Amino acid sequence: MRFPIARSAIIILGAGVLAAVPTVMLLGGKPARTSSVVAPAAVASDRNDPEFKFLLKGKVAPATPAATPTAPGSSPSPTRSPVKPSAAPTRSTVAPPPAPAVPSFSHVFVIVMENHEYGSIIGSSAAPYINSLASTYALATNYYGASHPSLPNYLALTAGSTFGIASDCTTCFVGATNIADQVEASGRSWKAYMEDMPSPCFTGASAGNYAMKHNPFMYYNDIRTNAARCAGHVVPFSQFGADMSSGQVPNLVWITPNMCNDMHDCAVSTGDGWLRSVVPTITASAAFRNGGALFITWDEGSSSAGCCSDSWGGRVATLVISPRVISGFRSSVAENHYGLLRTIEDGFHLAHLGAAGWSSSTPLREYFR
Repeated sequence: MRFPIARSAIIILGAGVLAAVPTVMLLGGKPARTSSVVAPAAVASDRNDPEFKFLLKGKVAPATPAATPTAPGSSPSPTRSPVKPSAAPTRSTVAPPPAPAVPSFSHVFVIVMENHEYGSIIGSSAAPYINSLASTYALATNYYGASHPSLPNYLALTAGSTFGIASDCTTCFVGATNIADQVEASGRSWKAYMEDMPSPCFTGASAGNYAMKHNPFMYYNDIRTNAARCAGHVVPFSQFGADMSSGQVPNLVWITPNMCNDMHDCAVSTGDGWLRSVVPTITASAAFRNGGALFITWDEGSSSAGCCSDSWGGRVATLVISPRVISGFRSSVAENHYGLLRTIEDGFHLAHLGAAGWSSSTPLREYFR
């Protein structure tokens, strides 16, 4: 009888030991340490993961969030590394704002000066009035002429092409649609004011300080050969004051100073003084204040700097003056004469002529509110 009693005691003692093991585990005993092998297993799927490298070196990886954000309704993957973010949270769901559009213009004034690189005008003590306009209104700081010499630039500004002309020729006439044709066909009016031009539609190459090479409208056959149309639209600058005073302001006003006042033959200070005498007449007019814009540019610079696929006429200053511009704004967008023509066309809701329609010919739209 002693052996069965001893066997029963051993069985009871063994059962007690088995019951004690879970109790020890529940109380945080050493057997719980076996769960530590889960951490490396969770990151071992990517041996380039920084956390995995920390673990291999026996270091502690930087703390990471308990769970990576996921899209609603999805389930997080148990094998995804907590160090690498999901692509979904970094993707923008907000569309970028649309590029500003050129506003509609009631009137556009264009003044073309001559032959100075950007740096000889902007910041120059010889041009205080021009620089005050740049501070009050807006300035293109990365704007280029189309070509050299003068005439090709005037053609680019008014018809979107140089037509292969590479000189200041006075008999190289062009049979092409131009901005005057577009404006007139749209029911708007236009007039080109030429300082020192001796008479309306004067066909000579020069007279005093007037030069035909700075008057692009005399190169277009449909204007030059139509005497009545030409005389009514291409006139001496002496008519400008009377038209502005009477309120009979054309929708498109083109102004070419004479060879001295445009800085071609005279100092920068001379041109600056001339602009000081003319620009206030424009900016004080109802035509300007009620939806108008004035662009002052230089036909070409002294270098062959360029941009925009087909412009190499030098970097020139261009001022964007309007009640709608962002005051003091300066743009570094690459722009050129073709883009200025495009800006006028967009403001009048006209088609684009020649290179003005190229994607590289950016309209001057960022200046406007």
